Amino acid sequence: MADVAAAEAARDAIEHTLQDAELEWEHPAEGTYVVTLPGTRKLATTCSLAVGTHSLSVNAFVIRRPDENHAAVHRWLLERNTRLYGVAYAADRMGDIYLVGRLPLSAVTPQEVDRLLGSVLENADGSFNTLLEMGFASSIRREYAWRTSRGESTRNLAAFTHLTGADD
Repeated sequence: MADVAAAEAARDAIEHTLQDAELEWEHPAEGTYVVTLPGTRKLATTCSLAVGTHSLSVNAFVIRRPDENHAAVHRWLLERNTRLYGVAYAADRMGDIYLVGRLPLSAVTPQEVDRLLGSVLENADGSFNTLLEMGFASSIRREYAWRTSRGESTRNLAAFTHLTGADD
């Protein structure tokens, strides 16, 4: 019975936190929450929270498999993992990069859920441009050249002018 009460308390804590933060979220199944975290570099990060029998699991997509520079990207992620709170970078079998974490149900409070979501947002949004630069530099250059050749806007590539040569 303690596990049932802990799971119910965790669900209440999550729902209270999401409502207080005025975040967009869905509740597709019992104990499962899908939250949209607004960002500045990455427009939004989708984060899944799942209340299990003994723990809360967190999973958030960060970026697809890098096109290039895999070793440097993975080394950067591993070095960052030593400084993260509540989550860690991981790659799935396709090479896509996620933030994942797990907390015991007894630790799930509104304050802890808020802190965990903050960690997800900080590390998905905050690392986004760096990961793009490291893993997709050639694609960014090609996209910039294609857009400029057609007279199209390059506004959303402004953060990468050091890669495209547009800052010269």
